Amino acid sequence: MTLKEFFELLAENPAYLIAYFALIPLTAFIAGFMGKGEGHLSPWKYLYSTLIYLVCVPGILAVTLNVYLFLFEKQSVFTSDVYTQIIPIVSMAATLLLIRNNVALDSIPGFGKLSGLVMMIFATLALMWGLDRTNIHIIAFTRMPFYYVLLVFLVILFGLRFGWSRLFAGQKQAR
Repeated sequence: MTLKEFFELLAENPAYLIAYFALIPLTAFIAGFMGKGEGHLSPWKYLYSTLIYLVCVPGILAVTLNVYLFLFEKQSVFTSDVYTQIIPIVSMAATLLLIRNNVALDSIPGFGKLSGLVMMIFATLALMWGLDRTNIHIIAFTRMPFYYVLLVFLVILFGLRFGWSRLFAGQKQAR
């Protein structure tokens, strides 16, 4: 089964997707209502962490897929599949907003790992997009050792991580 066939199978049976992506924000809303002001305490923060991972992994995959399809495959926005390309992103945004209303996301266990994943994906897509737009192909790198290409990627990745941490470090101090 290819990834395309898997997404087509999901799109043909949308009830499971709709239930999954509606249940997670609903659970976050109920948890926020029941544990108002206690989101930083032990049972609630682990529930929030589970909800964040359950919704952010498919949401990040959907964002990455959308960026890939729009930048590299030149897919039109009007041909986007609502069930696999839009609902996960909306559910992710709604869940994060609901959880953020009850607890600071920095106190959620493992939330920093998700931002690291997003930065790694963003750096990889930015490097791929840059290579695609400048018409530099892999053939151009054959005269250059592969570890130089890897070194350039790592410099871009660490530069983005450093910039990201500096950007949000200033906001933490302002609070």
